[in-house]
Amino acid sequence: MPLHPRTAPAPALRSVLAALGSPTAVREARTPALRAATGPVRPELPLPVHVLDRISPLGGPARTRLTGWRFLLHAGAQAVAAADTRLTPDGWTFSHFFEGPYATATERALRQAEALPAPYQPRLLSVPELYMLTLWLHGDLAADPGEGTPRPTDLLVPLAPAPPGIAAHRPHRVADLLPVLTHRITPAPPPLLGSPA
Repeated sequence: MPLHPRTAPAPALRSVLAALGSPTAVREARTPALRAATGPVRPELPLPVHVLDRISPLGGPARTRLTGWRFLLHAGAQAVAAADTRLTPDGWTFSHFFEGPYATATERALRQAEALPAPYQPRLLSVPELYMLTLWLHGDLAADPGEGTPRPTDLLVPLAPAPPGIAAHRPHRVADLLPVLTHRITPAPPPLLGSPA
């Protein structure tokens, strides 16, 4: 098995289990699939969620920060929704349930990553400026899942829907994809108004 997921913090998992056990939390969630699920709903495949805070146009390392843990919620054999947790001053707490394309795209990308020849630690990497979410396949299996930056040899798998011009569900080396993202995020210089007389 090439994927080596790390265990989520126990308080994060407990907060999701408590929310799933609360009829009020499930009923008020805007996730019809979760409300309609028959049988038990299980949180599985916990992934640390990192946000890309900075891409250096000069080729320096990208800066990321851990913002939470995401659990895919399974009813039967497939994911019907997801649950996010976040870190507060009092520790890990449940944030919200959601469904939509990123939940199913995450599950699809994880299945695809299982077929890769090299082992990876799976994470999620969000690029807010591009409304983009990727499966980040980190090559350091022993790394703390809450820390680190994308290494040039790590893989990023954009999840569908991906921004125009970036193929979803196709693995890209960080060294190849980050320059593309840098170009899209970096503002263009102001146009020259004319030449001096």
